[in-house]
Amino acid sequence: MLLVKRFAPAIFVLLWSTGFIGAKYILPYASPFTFLTIRYFAATVVLVALAKLANESLRISRSQIKESILVSIFLHVLYIAGVFYAVHLGVSAGITAVIVSLQPVFVSLIAVPMFREKLRIVQLLGLLLGLVGVALLLLPKILQGDYSTNYSALGLFSCFLALLGTTVGYLLQKRTGNAISFLSGTAVQYAAATIIFFILAIVFEDTTVVVNLRFIFALSWIVLALSIGSIFLLFYMLRTDSASSVASLYYLVPPSTAIQAFILFGERISLIGIFGMVLAALGVLLVTKEIKR
Repeated sequence: MLLVKRFAPAIFVLLWSTGFIGAKYILPYASPFTFLTIRYFAATVVLVALAKLANESLRISRSQIKESILVSIFLHVLYIAGVFYAVHLGVSAGITAVIVSLQPVFVSLIAVPMFREKLRIVQLLGLLLGLVGVALLLLPKILQGDYSTNYSALGLFSCFLALLGTTVGYLLQKRTGNAISFLSGTAVQYAAATIIFFILAIVFEDTTVVVNLRFIFALSWIVLALSIGSIFLLFYMLRTDSASSVASLYYLVPPSTAIQAFILFGERISLIGIFGMVLAALGVLLVTKEIKR
């Protein structure tokens, strides 16, 4: 278990960042809400199958079901749907990422009174460095024209809705998740998300799906590596570490995604972007130092 704790942050960042790469592969074959319905339904089935193989009961109390659904609404629906819908409405990925990357700051500020976490000056500096690092990584894209005003007010609102969702979802999971088993609690979260995304898909989208080997491969990776693997690591870290230190890992997701995009798609990283990666990594290093209780 010590080995898992040691390498969990690095594996989590690597897995989570592949979600953006997977989206680039899969979204041409299905609309956002339609794809998310399929993703969360498949993830629910996988979790139920794992519970059966492990002979673990999926029964949880009525209050735990309510808590799991509440986490799902924020952490899975508002966050994921907010990001996807903002991009769908024309907000650039760069602007969306900048807004959502404010999450570690808000999580840390709220976690201090909620969980009585004490942030040292060096950790506050780390939060600032991480935020600046992400901004520098995205700055070249903004200067090249990604920053535009051709998006609707609803698109911008969706970005802040995603920020609200990921911030509150983290804190709710940190507060209530320890008392609920991973398989049963997450299965309820995913089942609730499936229903909500299905309703959104029926109301707002053409639910046509083009099924081919590329779609199946990308869907399989996103379900197994992201919805199962990365979420397990996230919930594990939230149980064993502070909310602030876990949230700060999200500063490393844009740099990790940029590196993968360079390798897979040839997207170049500028010198200022590389400098931003270094700052983001330094910021996470400072924040994830042991936090005094």
